[in-house]
Amino acid sequence: MTLTPAYKRILLKLSGESLRSDSCGIIDPKACDAIADSITEVYHLGVELGIVIGGGNIFRGSHAKSFGFARTPADHVGMLATTINGLILGQVLTTKGCKVRVMSALNFDGIVEPYNWNQALHSLGKGQIVIFVGGTGNPYFTTDTTAAMRASEIEAEVLLKATKVDGVYDKDPVEFPDAVKSDHLTYGEVLEKDLHVMDQAAIALCRENHIPIHVFNLFSRQAMLDAVCKKTGGTLVTGESQ
Repeated sequence: MTLTPAYKRILLKLSGESLRSDSCGIIDPKACDAIADSITEVYHLGVELGIVIGGGNIFRGSHAKSFGFARTPADHVGMLATTINGLILGQVLTTKGCKVRVMSALNFDGIVEPYNWNQALHSLGKGQIVIFVGGTGNPYFTTDTTAAMRASEIEAEVLLKATKVDGVYDKDPVEFPDAVKSDHLTYGEVLEKDLHVMDQAAIALCRENHIPIHVFNLFSRQAMLDAVCKKTGGTLVTGESQ
């Protein structure tokens, strides 16, 4: 059966934790390989694909308090962590035959090229996966907000938010067996109910730019394809009229 993508251009948001496993430290090669396989399947459908990846498997800016130092340098460390993850993911995708370009909001001469909006659009149009690292380049902004910002800048038709569960629930389904999953939510409902789909700044930015958010289970092999080709599975967050 031939799959036909429902979108021409998407932005995929991955957490840094998705690259690790309980049995393998900070970065698990098997986890990276499995994620790259799912991305490669979408890539070979001809979808233009941007990726924003977090750094939480290495360090989070919110860890500043436990380390006893200021939030700003802690966020700088977190942005460096996203760069490490992006370079690793990019190399794994390259070994699978994908054309990849890594762009950073921070300056890393000789390691990663700086983010350039025109170059990013040009690369996407040429069929290259563009991995955006370094966050927004500023402290106090999460990689969720970065994803919403890059999705807006590249005019993505959807923001795919990869998680460990199969959508958005009214409470943690791991802790509460009676948790109820929603197939569809509006941006307003997510904000009003504080459902932690993404941070509020990211939700507001997607709402302002009319970018749907599709939350899906990264660890279900078919889930990303279903989201990209059928717009099914997981939870879709849109405006009232979408």
